[in-house]
Amino acid sequence: MTFDFFSRTQLKVLSWWSDASPYRELDAVICDGAVRSGKTLCMGISFVCWAMRRFNGQSFGICGKAKSSIRRNMIEPLLPVLRDIGFTVRDLVSKGIIVIGYRGRENRFYLFGGKDESSSSLIQGVTLAGALLDEVVLMPRSFVEQACARCSVTGSRLWFNCNPESPQHWFYREWIQKADERRALYIHFTLEDNPSLSKKIIDRYKRMYSGDFYRRFILGQWVLPSGRVYDFFTEDMLCNAPEKCGEYVVSCDYGTKNPSSFGLWGKSGESWYRLREYYYDGRKMGVQKTDEEYVAALTELCGGVTVQRVIVDPSAASFIEALSRAGFRVEKAENDVLRGIRLTASYLKSGRIRICRGCDDALREFYQYRWDDRAGREAPLKQNDHAMDDIRYFAAGISKPAQPLGAAWVER
Repeated sequence: MTFDFFSRTQLKVLSWWSDASPYRELDAVICDGAVRSGKTLCMGISFVCWAMRRFNGQSFGICGKAKSSIRRNMIEPLLPVLRDIGFTVRDLVSKGIIVIGYRGRENRFYLFGGKDESSSSLIQGVTLAGALLDEVVLMPRSFVEQACARCSVTGSRLWFNCNPESPQHWFYREWIQKADERRALYIHFTLEDNPSLSKKIIDRYKRMYSGDFYRRFILGQWVLPSGRVYDFFTEDMLCNAPEKCGEYVVSCDYGTKNPSSFGLWGKSGESWYRLREYYYDGRKMGVQKTDEEYVAALTELCGGVTVQRVIVDPSAASFIEALSRAGFRVEKAENDVLRGIRLTASYLKSGRIRICRGCDDALREFYQYRWDDRAGREAPLKQNDHAMDDIRYFAAGISKPAQPLGAAWVER
């Protein structure tokens, strides 16, 4: 991998710790800003170069929400660059350790995942000369603070990067707003700070978002969403169903007292179409349905097509069991609400998912689904969200790499 040049902002990240830098005595660096703005890779390069320049025989932490995400987002693109620079790299994947050497020096870099409150125990007890926390806002505060506490070697430094979240987020309030007090260098990135992005690609990213999503992911602002969650979606975006699809999937939000919403999706070309839907409100109708009745309704929704998988609300244990007994290939949905909303918004804007005419309950909820401006944090109201939930389950499902399908449901 080669670089023609770095942007001025990237060079600031790469050199802030150097002997000639006016920021060399600071204890931390914080990088935030737009998506795809080039902060992650240059921070990784800078972190390793600093560690190898300042230390020998020490341990460092590289942290992400999960080991898999930190490896995918940072380590895989970083290691070839380090080898090109002249570092020797031994990647001990099974141990979660990367050993890096340069001109007689050698240091160990441990990978840590901070997915929940229990993760702080994984890093407890280790002594570090520095830590890099990638997408720090996605990690629990207890894990971040434990990682900071482990950096007790003289000369240790902290490295943070993230995309913006709510201005009520603890990291924004405790670190970014108090950067001077924390002796931290705060660096903000825009899309234009990534020289590897062409103007055409930058313009495409800007078209993908609007409203509060645009302010956050394109301008890199810490804003609390207000109003409609999908403020760009209108009835004009509805389309006709394609004549033929090559693959079919059903997404389900299951309710007993609350409504249940199922969507049948078909793939045509590069787009997934919500072909038709089933929506039942037991409270409104005055009659609750059994799991078996919902399985029958889902079978009728499919209309005889071969369904490769059914993505289901992970809390619907009895319904999942009923679907499995009926011969459906069931996949538990990812239930990260905010990530699902972001994916759905991006896919709707880009045309990767499209809503067909006749999906009236989904259209109604697109107009009614709103942010909770009283929550003090980023969260949608738990109202008019059942079709919205099944759609975000679907968006999260297709965001993952394709898996071997195995036996699909056989047409009846």
